[in-house]
Amino acid sequence: MLEAAASSNGQDTATAAVAAGDDDPSLISASTFQEQFDETIQQTLDISHWRLGNDLDQECARIEREVREAERIETTGQRQVREQLLPQLSALPNMPKNAGLHSTTADAIASVHRGLLFNGGVEACDGSMQVHETLPLTIYQLGVSLVSYCGDQGTWGQRLFRRDLRQKGLDIPEMLDLLERRARRDATARAPGQDELGELVQKALLDYAERAILLRRSQAAWRLGHGNPVTYELLTGGGNLELMLEATRVLRELVEVHQRFVFVAGEPREMLFRTIGQALRPMEYAIIGTLDERLETWLHQQRFRFVPTKVQWDDDWITPTEWIPRVITRVASKIVIGLFRPTMLAPTQTFYAHVDHADIAGHIALADGMLKEQGTSMLLEMAQRVCTAVFGDSLEALAEAAYVAVGAHDRFLRGRSQRVR
Repeated sequence: MLEAAASSNGQDTATAAVAAGDDDPSLISASTFQEQFDETIQQTLDISHWRLGNDLDQECARIEREVREAERIETTGQRQVREQLLPQLSALPNMPKNAGLHSTTADAIASVHRGLLFNGGVEACDGSMQVHETLPLTIYQLGVSLVSYCGDQGTWGQRLFRRDLRQKGLDIPEMLDLLERRARRDATARAPGQDELGELVQKALLDYAERAILLRRSQAAWRLGHGNPVTYELLTGGGNLELMLEATRVLRELVEVHQRFVFVAGEPREMLFRTIGQALRPMEYAIIGTLDERLETWLHQQRFRFVPTKVQWDDDWITPTEWIPRVITRVASKIVIGLFRPTMLAPTQTFYAHVDHADIAGHIALADGMLKEQGTSMLLEMAQRVCTAVFGDSLEALAEAAYVAVGAHDRFLRGRSQRVR
């Protein structure tokens, strides 16, 4: 419901852009620019009015005025959100049963610390990937860790070897044809040079690995994950049908069967959610909607429309194009979106939980966040640190040793390495 309201507010701008003669409603019109910056685009582009150098005294005074005015408006807005919007959340149509503002107490947080967090009742999972890329060979190393405050931990890893030059000899005409086809594909589907298979490995597989380890390997009553539980890469399988089916089946079991999970993300990017979050006080959380609303634009995904086979959803056989909409309407609709603020200094953060267990999930997010002054999840940070300690730069060391062993150290030096989360 809140997503729909945000969309409707933005639609006026799009309509104005069309009325002004723009072919693309997403273009920023001159009136929108002037409204946002209080000057026309022509004034901004006129460099004759630009200042020479940087007058610190004048700029400090101007910035102070702007900050003071922004703070005054924000304080007024926070009061209006608390007094007018938050009390009405539960009464809005299509909202989950526990929508609205919730506050807790120090005793309740201490109870969560003793009864769940510190006795191993919550386990957190996080992962990372290292990539070492050369022309003949690209190596992907996935690492995932599972930790609890009891000190129990486990790590799982997988390496994939992608052989980019399989031919024994170079066929120049074939290479030219390949380059032409890739250029045509890149021009229509993605940015030039973007690697579809590389993206599949780096995003979809990592998202799947974290959720599969959390579901299959954790023995705790509650499972704590990182980010949005239903990422775009996970939902679409990165363009791979088998990965989409297996990943969403893991997601279904986590949501529909286990149910006791909480995924913690950072500060929300949507201005509407950030505005609501800024009105929260320490030890408060608010349920503001369900995840299917955020994913509505993905309902009309046409991936796999040329796949002739049908796939099995419980006792039903459906086409692959029906799979993503069904995940959104039947699974994502059971996941609530919440905002929480653990401490005074912490920014508002987002959490996701099952609609039937959102209250405990909100308390777990608050209790874990209160262990750090910044308000971020201590347990997830532990999981990431364990993953880094175990896997670290091991791929680089192994790859370098292998290249030295075969007398090709110069190829290792020409390789490109990167780390994903």
